[in-house]
Amino acid sequence: MDFDLTEEQRLLKDSIDGLLTDSYDFESRKKYMKEKGGWSKAVWGKLAEQGLLGLPFAEADGGFGGGGVETMIVMEALGKALVLEPYLATVVIGGGFLRHAGSDAQKAAHVPGIVDGSKTLAFAQLEKNSRYDLFDVATTAKKKGDGWVIDGEKFVVLNGENADTLIVTARTKGNRRDTTGIGVFLVPANAKGVTKKSYPTQDGLHAADITLTGVEVGADAAIGNPDDSLALIERVVDEARVALCAEAVGLMDESLKTTVEYIKTRKQFGVAIGSFQSLQHRASDMFVAAEQARSMSMFATMAGDFEDAKERSNAIAAAKVQIGKSLKFVGQQAIQLHGGIGMTMEAKIGHYFKRLTMIENTFGDTDYHQRRVADAGGLV
Repeated sequence: MDFDLTEEQRLLKDSIDGLLTDSYDFESRKKYMKEKGGWSKAVWGKLAEQGLLGLPFAEADGGFGGGGVETMIVMEALGKALVLEPYLATVVIGGGFLRHAGSDAQKAAHVPGIVDGSKTLAFAQLEKNSRYDLFDVATTAKKKGDGWVIDGEKFVVLNGENADTLIVTARTKGNRRDTTGIGVFLVPANAKGVTKKSYPTQDGLHAADITLTGVEVGADAAIGNPDDSLALIERVVDEARVALCAEAVGLMDESLKTTVEYIKTRKQFGVAIGSFQSLQHRASDMFVAAEQARSMSMFATMAGDFEDAKERSNAIAAAKVQIGKSLKFVGQQAIQLHGGIGMTMEAKIGHYFKRLTMIENTFGDTDYHQRRVADAGGLV
């Protein structure tokens, strides 16, 4: 099997690497964190200009027809640069719902705005005590005429502060933990009855807790079947997990590079600490862990195209397990090899570790996915 990138994919990699090298150093990131919503509208515009926001959408919808490999390339680059902008929330997750189940009218209303950078989305899914169970939904959507009335609370909604449109999971029938009776709805962020409480997360991103009280939306707000959309939700979240795996690989790459550079210059007892064999062994182990993660990220990217939902889900869960183990090891070793400075806000290595830690806990931590793989009888 050929794992080499095509000429077009190499050009894509060079393009985004060049863009982020020019506009996303660590000091610039600190400035972007202070903007409304915690990210830079100017950088978002540059991503749009290069066509990166339209990458996964079909050409018929105004996109560029990219696939999983292209998304992997972009997410790795975003991880290396510690990018704050809501590519995951808007393009991967929001775009995923529109690509897989959006009507022609919904795509026409939202995709062009995503592609040109004028519109961002947020996925409002997590609820109190729901943990990682996507089917645990207490928020309700009740019929009113041809439309719906949505009531409920959603927590830790990434990009919830800035999003123009919310993608909300809500129960149309059944009990809280039933696997049927779940719908997905497009809700304008400024709709009457929507209130937000915004805050920064540990990794420098921004999220919001959102309350929906008697929010009325039309019949055209439902994406797909409003009574049976769990399979759609699981597919899009699986794609988000694959994207997170790729981002983690980028973060680990840069963490290893930064750490090796540091131990080559940091001196103790009159010599660079990188000359100590025990620290060389640690750096070697970090490299191995990062390469294991890279292999599983590539595997997850391929698995994203599996037609069998169970096979796809099991493969991606296994990838998330290895990514979780690798990122924990690489992140912890990077901090330890930096010593005390690694714990300060001024050193970027600590920010890499924070983002890695948040990825490990997003859409299921390592223990959760390990149980999923075990329950499925293993990867093979």
